[in-house]
Amino acid sequence: MNQVTKIFHVISYLQYPIMLAATYFIIAPLIYGFDSIWISYNTALTLAGIGIGFSTLQDTTKTQNEISRKVWEDPRKGKQFIAVTSVATLLFMTTGLAGLFVLDQSFIQELSYGLIIFALGMLGLLKAMLEMFENHRLDKN
Repeated sequence: MNQVTKIFHVISYLQYPIMLAATYFIIAPLIYGFDSIWISYNTALTLAGIGIGFSTLQDTTKTQNEISRKVWEDPRKGKQFIAVTSVATLLFMTTGLAGLFVLDQSFIQELSYGLIIFALGMLGLLKAMLEMFENHRLDKN
């Protein structure tokens, strides 16, 4: 692993405190009341999107655990996982953009920015998934 890759790999560990903060905003309405639930969830989605973005800075030439190794080595499982993530990303982005520009329902409008940022994080994750798939699949190596 070269020096720049190591630096980005270390930076990727920022995903954990960011995801912890996102978790706080998910459970905050249970603690403080449901008056601002949509604002809290919008913040959680925003932080989760940023955290996912940081997670994509990891070294894609290595798998993190046994489950991911099994997924990325099997061409069928890898393609299915990429397809499901692609559909989810498209759904989050479409819903966020629709809420921002089309829909009049206030709770979706309050979640729109968070959904868009979450979808952008998922796009980065999708790119990392494609790299993992190419680096680890057994039928190509």
